[in-house]
Amino acid sequence: MCGIAGFCSFEGDFLQGPGKWTRVLERMRTAIAHRGSDQTGEYLRRHAGLAHTRLSIRDLAGGAQPMIRRRGEAECAIVYNGEIYNAEELKRELLDRGWRFSTSCDTEVILCGYMEYGMEVAQKLNGIFAFAIWDEQRETLFLCRDRLGVKPLFYAPEGDTLVFGSEPKALFAHPQIRPEADLDSFREIFGVGPARTPGCGVFRGLREVKPGCVLEYSRERVKESPYWVLEAKPHTDSYA
Repeated sequence: MCGIAGFCSFEGDFLQGPGKWTRVLERMRTAIAHRGSDQTGEYLRRHAGLAHTRLSIRDLAGGAQPMIRRRGEAECAIVYNGEIYNAEELKRELLDRGWRFSTSCDTEVILCGYMEYGMEVAQKLNGIFAFAIWDEQRETLFLCRDRLGVKPLFYAPEGDTLVFGSEPKALFAHPQIRPEADLDSFREIFGVGPARTPGCGVFRGLREVKPGCVLEYSRERVKESPYWVLEAKPHTDSYA
């Protein structure tokens, strides 16, 4: 188990006050340090910041996050929580396409897979996962959650900023997000709880990336789209 957190905004420049925004990232990942404190890291660019707190399982020395890869002028960075069961299979496919790997961790497989296939890589992943990828060239933040929603991933659009994290408390460490309840919060707690409506984060303005979905945040839009849907099919193996 690891913890991921971050933010994205296309108004202003986070590098104009890098000390301030690095400290925000540190507070966000410290709020979820119980998810794994073997290693920590931050990544800050003009329009996005990512943070990670790691429980080291695979490639203890080489799997530090946020992980960054470049291909020509394109830079992409990832923070990730989970496990990809078919990582070696996908890695062989990427090797055949010319990719080379410097680690043995599945984080790098996801990142290179994204740079090769775009967000269609989600359809290729067999596992439990929640990850965020910042694509510097496209100026787009992608959030993705596994098919059945085993790994949590919350987000909150607030003004011109999108904030995300593995747990609500990571978002509450950001200066623009406050833990407030509204009428829908009480409906969830008293009408639905202990379950939750898919996509609902209970607190005001807080949402959860739905299972089997990817969220795209860019200058033009905030769009959540399914890459996998559970389908009911006819029962065909009964004996007459």
